[in-house]
Amino acid sequence: MAKITLYGATGTIGARVLHEALGRGHRVTAVVRDPARCAVRSAAAVVRGDVLDPVSVAEAAAGQDVVVSAIGPGTDDPAVLVNAVKSLIGGICTLGPGTARPRLVTVGGSGSLRAPDGSPLWQAPGVPEAERAVMHAHADALDFLLTVPVEEVRWTCLSPAALIEPGERTGTYRLALDDPVVDEEGRSRISTEDYAVALLDEIDRDAHAGRRFTVGA
Repeated sequence: MAKITLYGATGTIGARVLHEALGRGHRVTAVVRDPARCAVRSAAAVVRGDVLDPVSVAEAAAGQDVVVSAIGPGTDDPAVLVNAVKSLIGGICTLGPGTARPRLVTVGGSGSLRAPDGSPLWQAPGVPEAERAVMHAHADALDFLLTVPVEEVRWTCLSPAALIEPGERTGTYRLALDDPVVDEEGRSRISTEDYAVALLDEIDRDAHAGRRFTVGA
């Protein structure tokens, strides 16, 4: 059983991560800006906090085994994804060295995965500009994480398939590192439920410390 601090527990992905974590018997603390307005499963603890404030992050992370960030960019400022990762790393780094610091697992984006020609997916033609900005911000967040020595913070980033949406929890998936996982028809897809399974499997196994990996059906 792990003690998990979760940011973004009310979002589409975060809610599935919360459900999967509780189903495995982990102890989850959901960090939200306003607990009075937060509706999460009663089995989870809910505390007030701000992912963009390193001091708040340190308070929420102290004594925990894993910090999970499943925050989304909203519609106004994709740069929040980069600022949040920097705040999470900064807050965790203020805690004791070594095992006293929790691991960090972040929900990444698919935009930094490689197209067949080797270019990142966010550069693909025809991507709407609002979507491209979010994809690029996820890529910038990953670029920052790649500068963080795993000896300082044991981090992992899990990029979803190109298409991720609510669906069936099959409990099965395929993994890759920097290239999208595609099916026989060339589609890259995963349900949010199976994405959560993969993320909790990573928490349980700690198999991709210091790097990004991806998942697909």
